[in-house]
Amino acid sequence: MTKDTSDVIRQYENQDLNDLLTAWAAASEIAHPFLSEEFLATERENIPNLYLPNAETWVHEDEGQVVGFIALIGNEVGAIFVHPSHQRMGVGQRLMDKAKALREELEVEVFVKNAIGRAFYAKHGFELLEEKVHDQTGFDLLRLRFTGSAG
Repeated sequence: MTKDTSDVIRQYENQDLNDLLTAWAAASEIAHPFLSEEFLATERENIPNLYLPNAETWVHEDEGQVVGFIALIGNEVGAIFVHPSHQRMGVGQRLMDKAKALREELEVEVFVKNAIGRAFYAKHGFELLEEKVHDQTGFDLLRLRFTGSAG
């Protein structure tokens, strides 16, 4: 069997930014339709200027195009987004597997209204730590934790 080299997970590079933002925006429309245009516009500016410089980011590339990414800040999953055209194809699974291979324990915050994200994290063994309000939007957030098996 030959390995499919068109489908790869690798570290983020600066030239990935446009594809990454495209995947983020398209996935956000589906997962976060309740967020304001103003908040999303601010986040779009924060991604390259604030989040990416402070995160360890891995991208999923398909035939030379970034179609998904996961950003880790310490043990925190700061973001995981997959372009809708590549959802339900195992991209999110492979990105989460990468994060689990890198970190024994992971935490993430997900909006209560993000049913897609909540189902994804539940499927991946994340458990509820606390519920709180997101200061910037006023929406309820869940803080979740995944703990790998200690062996």
